[in-house]
Amino acid sequence: MSRPAPTQVAPGVHRLGDHGVNFYLIEDPDGLVLIDAGLPAHLEQLGGLLDDLGRPVDDIRAVLLTHGHLDHTGLAHTLQKAGADIWIHERDAGILRDGPRSVNRHARPERSMLPYLLRRPSALALPLQLARSGAFTAPAVQGARVFDADRVLKDLPGAPQAVVLAGHTPGSTAYLFADRGLLFTGDALVTADAFSGRTGPTLVCRCFTHDSRAALAALDRLDELPAAGLLLPGHGEPFTGGIGAAARLAREYGVR
Repeated sequence: MSRPAPTQVAPGVHRLGDHGVNFYLIEDPDGLVLIDAGLPAHLEQLGGLLDDLGRPVDDIRAVLLTHGHLDHTGLAHTLQKAGADIWIHERDAGILRDGPRSVNRHARPERSMLPYLLRRPSALALPLQLARSGAFTAPAVQGARVFDADRVLKDLPGAPQAVVLAGHTPGSTAYLFADRGLLFTGDALVTADAFSGRTGPTLVCRCFTHDSRAALAALDRLDELPAAGLLLPGHGEPFTGGIGAAARLAREYGVR
């Protein structure tokens, strides 16, 4: 599968990844911040973007992980070695510490993948892509920075607010850059789910969600946030219709 070139989705905000996985680079005068860390195979793509921007990799001050799943953490070890701090909610930190194959021990999904594949065999392309991209063999990450509740990371460029949205995993977290009108939701709210076939705001299906009841309840938290003009998910296209509308549409669709 060809890898699309990075795209600028807002001033100074670049979407990286591929047709199945998103992660994002944010430019700031005080340094660069990554939201999630893609897959090991995305290192060349990230390096190319940094070259185009005239920025060295050690300009990345922090990687803010929305959760511990392997399609969001693949470059975390590499970037930590280059000097970036890795941030994650403490309830997902064990997945990082124990490696990508430990996810079922820390955040077992509610359902098996098999029934979804029987209904939509084409969805098998995603786990195969992850395997080819090195997701299952990425190194574990020790010494991540953790938080246990909502927190403004005031010492980081842009002073992002971590907003805990537990459900998809126990430590799923969104990051709000209020001054820039940006909300990065990871997999707590996506706009495409290959296993259910949904396109548009939705929760990830139960074969990848730890607690769907909590994931639905977490959507209520989005209604409390300041308005953000752009919602940037871990999977699918950016959503410009507002946080409240995205949460409403996801609630109406439910969890499959």
